[in-house]
Amino acid sequence: MLAALAQEHRLKMFRLLVNKGPSGLPSSEIADAVGISPTGASFHLKELEQAGLIVATRQGRFIRYAIHVDGMRRLLTYLTEDCCQGQPELCGAIFKSAKTVCK
Repeated sequence: MLAALAQEHRLKMFRLLVNKGPSGLPSSEIADAVGISPTGASFHLKELEQAGLIVATRQGRFIRYAIHVDGMRRLLTYLTEDCCQGQPELCGAIFKSAKTVCK
C-alpha cells in the first residue's frame, strides 16, 4: 500500500477519493482533477486498486473509483500500531485520531 502511495499522481488520486467518500468519481474526472491523461490515470488507478486502497465499479461505459474503506483502515491501523517500535502512545493525537477513524 505504501509503495502504491509513493508516487505523486497516485497520492493525489487517493487524497481526492478520500475527500469524495464512498460515492467516488469517474476515472475521467479523476484524470482531470490530477492533470494527467485518461490513459495515465487508468494505469495509476489500477495500481491503487491492486494495492487495496480503492475499488472500481463499472457504470455502463464508465468506471467509478472510490476509496476502499477497509483498505484505508488497514493502512492506518498498521501505521499507528507499529508506530515508534510498538509504542503507539508516542504518536499522541495522531494515534487517537486514527483509532477513531478506524472504528
